[in-house]
Amino acid sequence: MDHRPTPLPQPAPPPAPAPDRAEETLRSQGAARIALVLALSALGLWILHAFLPALVWAVILAIALGPLYRRAERRWPPGRHNILLPALATLLVALVVLAPLGVLGVQAAREAHDALDLVRSAERTGIPVPDVLQRLPFGAAQATRWWSDTLSHPEAGSEILHRLDNASVIGLSRNLGREVVRRSVLFGFTLVALFFLFRDGRALAAQVLTACNRLFGPRGERVARQMVASVHGTVDGLVLVGLGEGVLLGIVYVFAGVPHPVLLGALTAVAAMIPFGAPLVFGLASLLLVAKGAVVPAIVVAASGLVVTFVADHFVRPALIGGTTQLPFLWVLLGILGGVETFGLLGLFLGPAVMAALVLLWRDFTEGPAQRPVA
Repeated sequence: MDHRPTPLPQPAPPPAPAPDRAEETLRSQGAARIALVLALSALGLWILHAFLPALVWAVILAIALGPLYRRAERRWPPGRHNILLPALATLLVALVVLAPLGVLGVQAAREAHDALDLVRSAERTGIPVPDVLQRLPFGAAQATRWWSDTLSHPEAGSEILHRLDNASVIGLSRNLGREVVRRSVLFGFTLVALFFLFRDGRALAAQVLTACNRLFGPRGERVARQMVASVHGTVDGLVLVGLGEGVLLGIVYVFAGVPHPVLLGALTAVAAMIPFGAPLVFGLASLLLVAKGAVVPAIVVAASGLVVTFVADHFVRPALIGGTTQLPFLWVLLGILGGVETFGLLGLFLGPAVMAALVLLWRDFTEGPAQRPVA
C-alpha cells in the first residue's frame, strides 16, 4: 500500500497580459523613470547651485590642462592609489593662480598707503595743480587758474572728503570682505574638484562619452568632443594669447617709462582675454604718460598696443579658436561676448563651446552627418 503524501494542487499561473496592456505598462514605467530622473536632477542642481561655478571651473581647468597632465602621467606613471601626481598638479594650479594675486595685493596695499597720504595732504593743503594742466597746448592758463581757485585750498579738500559718507565706506568694505571670503571658498572647492578630476578623469570622460552615445547616438558623442575641442581652442586663443599680449605690452611699458609697468602688464594680460579689453589698459597707460608730460612715449605705447591687439584679435585668435573647432570668427566673437554677458568670466569658455555645438548640429542638419568628420 502506497503511503506517499498526495501532492497539493499547484496554483494556476496568472494569465499573460494582453500585448496592448503590456505595452501600456512599459510606457508608463518609462514615463515614471523619466519623471524620476528629471526630479532628481532638478533636486541635485538645486542643492549644488551655489557650487556649480566651482564645478564648472574645475571641468574647464581639467579639460584645458588635460594634455599636459597626460604627458606627466606618461613620464611619471601613477601608483596604486594615484594621489601624489593629482595633488602636485592641483598645487601647481593653485600657485599659478594665487601668486599673481598675491603680487597684485601687495602692490594694491602700497598704492592704498600712497592714496591715504594724498588724501591727508589734500585735507591739510588742498589738491595741488597737476603738471599736465600746465602743459596743455590750449587753455593751460585758464585751466590752471580754475583749479587753483576751486581745489587748491584746504576748504575744498575738506569739503570733497566730507562728502564721502563713512557708513557707505564701511558698507563697501564689508561687502568687499564678504565677496573675498565667498570667492576664496569657491576657489577651494574648485581645487578639490580639480584634484578628483585629475585622479579619475579618464574614467569620467569614458562615462560621459558612453552616456552621450546612449542618449543621443553618435551625434551626441561628436557634440561632446566638439565642445571639448572648443574649450581647448578658447584656452589657446584667449588665455595664452592674452598672456602674450600682456608680456609684449609690459615690455613696452618698461621702456616707455609707464608707472607700475608690472602691474599694468598683468592688468593688460587679464583684459586682453576679453575681446577689445586691452585698449582700456594701454589707453590708461598712455594717459599716465601724458600726465607726466611724456607725449612721445604715450604715442608709442598707444601705437604699439593697437598693433599688438590688431594682430592678436584678427589673425592669431581666429586661427587658434576657429581652426580647432571649424567655427567662424563671427560666432566665436558672439559666443565670447554673449557668454561674458550671461555667465561672467565663465562665459569666456562656455560661450564658444555652446556656439561650436550649435554650429555642428546645424551642419549635420543641413549637410548630413556622413559628410562631417568627427572633431
